[in-house]
Amino acid sequence: MRKLKLIWDFKGEDGFETAKHHCVHLKEFANIENLPFYEVNFTQLHPLHTIAFIIINEKEMIAFRDALKPHRGEIAS
Repeated sequence: MRKLKLIWDFKGEDGFETAKHHCVHLKEFANIENLPFYEVNFTQLHPLHTIAFIIINEKEMIAFRDALKPHRGEIAS
């Protein structure tokens, strides 16, 4: 089963804190909906661009995508 990384971009001066807080909501959603995940985290790509992400199994992608509307996704390594 392939792992996917669903990504949300947060830009601007508040992007780092917003992405960090978004991770809390990603974990809450997965737990409430009883959906498995591998990792929820955030990464600062630039002082004004931070991403929040969740790594999931491909079979759970539709449930996460439809409810949470990620900005983009990629195959996780």
